Amino acid sequence: MIHRILLVIAYDGTNYNGFALQKEESLVTVEGTLNQALRQLTGEDIRVIGASRTDSGVHAYCNYVVFDTQSRIPPDKFADALNTKLPQDIRVRKSRATEPDFHPRNAQTVKTYEYRIYNARVPDPIRRNYCCYTHFHLDCERMREAAKYLVGEHDFKSFCNPATAAATTVREIVSIEIEEKSCGLPSIMLTKNHTIAQQDEAREITIRIQGKGFLYNMVRIIAGTLIDVGRGNREPYQVKKMLDARDRQCAGPTAPACGLFLTDYRFIH
Repeated sequence: MIHRILLVIAYDGTNYNGFALQKEESLVTVEGTLNQALRQLTGEDIRVIGASRTDSGVHAYCNYVVFDTQSRIPPDKFADALNTKLPQDIRVRKSRATEPDFHPRNAQTVKTYEYRIYNARVPDPIRRNYCCYTHFHLDCERMREAAKYLVGEHDFKSFCNPATAAATTVREIVSIEIEEKSCGLPSIMLTKNHTIAQQDEAREITIRIQGKGFLYNMVRIIAGTLIDVGRGNREPYQVKKMLDARDRQCAGPTAPACGLFLTDYRFIH
């Protein structure tokens, strides 16, 4: 008897060429690594179906995959069993049985992405794989004002990679939040009576975007555009003109992949 199993997975995307399998088989992907672990575990030629095909270098706390198997392993035990076969930068957080016809890409969902920016005079080597770094001061109020134009249902053709194969570039953004927190370095004590105060006013800025669907590179282009606004290179009201133009060249740059996290994924009915 064939069972369809649903996995909730988390991964550090630093060492992977994205989630999806690539034409060049030598490229390491999250999907390919999962397939290999499942083959080792079950002896079957299993190919997972992923809910979100994250780009190279993008991280996830809760992506979803399904696969079909004749294995007698209880559905809720696949998580622990697979984690013994997977590298440490991929983990199955949960596993369970699902309906035979359930397809995660066809389901109605609300996804939440976070784009993290380290804004400081000097880069932080610890954050290099998990934040986009910029030394230009970013004005978060300007970024928030610009983000308002993106909320709602719009044609996001200006905010997606031209190579997208989507049938339509209309998508709905539910909300965009921009948070900042200080993460300056502590003072350094050289001797009992001599300290050096750190002057680096470092901040971590998080752009949190919730939507009902996203286009290829859409979140990273939104992030790159908001960074441009925060730097003062563009005015907030120009975001509306970018949407209306429906031209990729009118929006900002594509921000680096390392700052992007898929943080929440909810199926809606």
